[in-house]
Amino acid sequence: MKTLAPTCEKYTASLCDTEIKMTLDSNMSGASAPLLQDSEDSQEDPNSENGSISGAVFNITTTMVGAGIMSIPATMKVLGIIPGFIAIVAVALITDITVEFMLRYTSSGESITYAGMVGESFGKFGSLAVKICVIITNLGMLIIYLIIIGDVLCGSESKGTLHLGVLQEWFGLHWWTSRAFALLFVTIFIMLPLVMLRRVDSLRYSSAISILLALVFVAISSSMAFYALWSGKTQALRMLPDFSKISIFDLFTTVPVLITGFGSQVNIHPIRAELRKPSDMSIATRISLIICVVIYFAIGFFGYLLFGDSVMADILVNFDQNSGTVVGRLLNDVVRLSYALHLALVFPIMNYSLRANIDELLFSNKNKPVLALDTPRFVCLTCGLLAISYITAVALPNIWYFFQFLGSTTIAALSFIFPAAIILRDIHGISSRKDQVMAIVVIILAVMTSGIAMWTNLNGSSADQT
Repeated sequence: MKTLAPTCEKYTASLCDTEIKMTLDSNMSGASAPLLQDSEDSQEDPNSENGSISGAVFNITTTMVGAGIMSIPATMKVLGIIPGFIAIVAVALITDITVEFMLRYTSSGESITYAGMVGESFGKFGSLAVKICVIITNLGMLIIYLIIIGDVLCGSESKGTLHLGVLQEWFGLHWWTSRAFALLFVTIFIMLPLVMLRRVDSLRYSSAISILLALVFVAISSSMAFYALWSGKTQALRMLPDFSKISIFDLFTTVPVLITGFGSQVNIHPIRAELRKPSDMSIATRISLIICVVIYFAIGFFGYLLFGDSVMADILVNFDQNSGTVVGRLLNDVVRLSYALHLALVFPIMNYSLRANIDELLFSNKNKPVLALDTPRFVCLTCGLLAISYITAVALPNIWYFFQFLGSTTIAALSFIFPAAIILRDIHGISSRKDQVMAIVVIILAVMTSGIAMWTNLNGSSADQT
């Protein structure tokens, strides 16, 4: 019996140790995979699903190819074909440089938003400046999109000439073909369901369709240009600027339009946040830039070839000129309607970053859940922005000066000045001398071209007078 006692004690101790170890293992495994999750953990994170590179390409390209495509032929008229192509490529290259600046500093810092990234370098004032610029830019763009859609569907008046919209050509002048009713219908039945989506990657399918529609616009325009060329009805192309009709300062008025056409920086952070590998954002951006360069030069070249010096700031207005054939009239209508639908599908991607920045401005210092998880706040912001855009678009008649103002100020700041400024500030100590030289060049170019463009616009350009 005495010999068994130590053995029993040792066995009992071993059992206790095993039980304690099992209990600890159970607690550890429970910490990593609880059987019943907390209610907060069970809520779906809007960014929990990984986005794809293709979805990022669609969304970035859609951000760029917004309303800017309609003014590219007008820039070709001012610049000429060769300088126009060089300007498109140059702005695309500068855009790639500034996006790389943003991605590098986002990876090195803690913030995952544009305003937060600038705030790390310049404090609350810098963050506030970005938010205000994003709000002005994106809200302005949303209003512009609705104005263009209204012009396509319900017509517009330019220099005393009334241009009928598609609905008025088909059905005549009625209350239900008016701008107010047509835009209300588009806003409720097309835009509202899309802006209610809470993840930016959820818009990849609508973005893909919008790009396809832009390509349809390019394809039909080029087909019409080739047909006009075959028939001997095309206009003479100007390879270089005609300084007998314009001044050298008029060339700078085209830069804001191109900056607007490549302005995607406001959506870089939300799209990057949903990617499986954030490093894939550089690849997606460069693919998008190549697509946009091809689309912009194609529509600029063929639009200018088709309409010549009669091309208007809004090329869609040129398409309301009736052709002598039924096929020609049908093609004109398809071009206008396809681009109007394209803009309706661009609307949600621009609304996404606008809504996020307004929410960050109003509720960043309050203990609020993520916007996508706070349904009342999300719905109120979304519907409020949609209502403001609609009401303003119904009352506002023209868009060209809107483009010039946005491109010369807020878009130039968001696209070039802020990204270059964080390189010069270099709080993370990662920028090289080459980076700083490029940043200085970018800021000088942005300030100089924007300043000259605004001065020329305010004093009336020669191009507007010819």
